[in-house]
Amino acid sequence: VFQVIHRYVGPASLSLLTFKVYASSKKDSPHKDTVKVNELSLYSVPEHQSKYVEEPRTQLEESISHLRHYCEPYTSWCQEKYSQNKPKIQSLVQWGLDSYEYLQNAPPGFFPRLGVIGFAGVVGLVLARGSKIKKLVYPPGFMGFAASLYYPQQAIVFVQVSGEKLYDWGLRGYIVVEDLWKENFQKYSFKKI
Repeated sequence: VFQVIHRYVGPASLSLLTFKVYASSKKDSPHKDTVKVNELSLYSVPEHQSKYVEEPRTQLEESISHLRHYCEPYTSWCQEKYSQNKPKIQSLVQWGLDSYEYLQNAPPGFFPRLGVIGFAGVVGLVLARGSKIKKLVYPPGFMGFAASLYYPQQAIVFVQVSGEKLYDWGLRGYIVVEDLWKENFQKYSFKKI
């Protein structure tokens, strides 16, 4: 006969309880209520003949699977577009936060200057009545003039850079027109009569 002692941890009111379990071999035990050693374990060993059987899919699972396969190209496209646009959106959000911070701690005299520049744009809209070209030219021109009065250094830099860009665009246009002229009109030489 050997003695097996198990400890059981129960709820706080029961604290730690010790149970004594006696087990012996069949020869020594005349009782019919004997317990085998493998029956004492809390976790029995699973039988080796068990196998996994997959349950058949329900109609709902089939419908969801079909929907997922149908939507997969669209979701992958959305994920691709999101990954492409995420840096742009983050930079836009950062620009917005920086602008908000700047406006919260604006230098003295900034808001009156901003008001004068905005008013110049409104005056440009009023003077540009009737013509669409005037509506495109007058408001930015008046606002640019008002801004150049308050920020002359930035206006000079802006005019230099935009002048270089306009010159570059004009040169490219001239080259394109010259190439088209050579390709289309100089093929046919005019003969003198």
